[in-house]
Amino acid sequence: MAIEIIEPGLAASIQDQGRPGYYNVGIPPSGALDLFSAAAANVLVGNPSDAAVLESTYMGPKLRFTDDTVVAVTGADIPVKINGHTVPMWESFPVKTGDELSFGILEQGARMYVAVAGGFAVPEVLGSRSLYALGAFGGFEGRTLKTGDLLPTGTAVGTIGRVLPNDLRPQLSREVDIRVVIGLYDYRLTDKGLSALLDQPWQLTTVADRIGFRYSGHSLDWKERKQPFGAGSDPSNITDAGYPIGSIQVPGGIEPIILHRDAVSGGGYAMVATVISADLDVVAQCSPGTQTRFRPVSLEDALEARALAKERRKRLLTLAD
Repeated sequence: MAIEIIEPGLAASIQDQGRPGYYNVGIPPSGALDLFSAAAANVLVGNPSDAAVLESTYMGPKLRFTDDTVVAVTGADIPVKINGHTVPMWESFPVKTGDELSFGILEQGARMYVAVAGGFAVPEVLGSRSLYALGAFGGFEGRTLKTGDLLPTGTAVGTIGRVLPNDLRPQLSREVDIRVVIGLYDYRLTDKGLSALLDQPWQLTTVADRIGFRYSGHSLDWKERKQPFGAGSDPSNITDAGYPIGSIQVPGGIEPIILHRDAVSGGGYAMVATVISADLDVVAQCSPGTQTRFRPVSLEDALEARALAKERRKRLLTLAD
């Protein structure tokens, strides 16, 4: 069984729930930027939640099916069509041999996920089918998708008509609050610099991909100091350190960058805060122009949010029971 790419959409790739465990040797976890939406698409069609899905950004692909199967589309709010007729998101539906899946104009959000019964059967690399484009491995032939590709799929009957409840679906918006834990290098900011980061809205720029999301709107003031050996001359430079996924660095003190699932594992810019894990999916569904406020929370608050996210994930998995 296979699915033909008629049009690839934008930055389309095969992703699953990622390959944790290799960040210490410079390989990021990758995986779907919106992990919950990807898992939901799988559960809707009857797959394990960690099966491989197709992720596309801003513009959906056009696909042709070579066999009967079951499909679900989740994530960004965008019209979904089979042979030109609208079908619902967040619900599994059947397709026939020769059917074509296409998308309309994006209405809200940024990334959409297509799951097919049996999952996309690309080879595993280091325990994951996710593409890591900078490393040119994983996914389909180690690259983003292009016209003419034939994506192999697994064989499974699939589940038709399974619907995700509204209260489990992401709440998409052009104005978002992103919770962050301050540190490790916030002490390098002046009070004015910290206030600019936390008390003012930031706007997501067009630089928003799997590596990082760049924001504009203000500049940050840094405390003067003699730079330590090994650090660069920019006031935001530090001696190289590891970067957590979700960490916020500010090269030049001008535009904060949230490092996401394909980010490098370390470098020489100060990390002034880190987005909590529960809000990384929210970041993933932000499109350029989204007004964003960074809201500081305690580590205890972050752990509580993570626990709530796990409970939401458990509720998702009960749909398969």
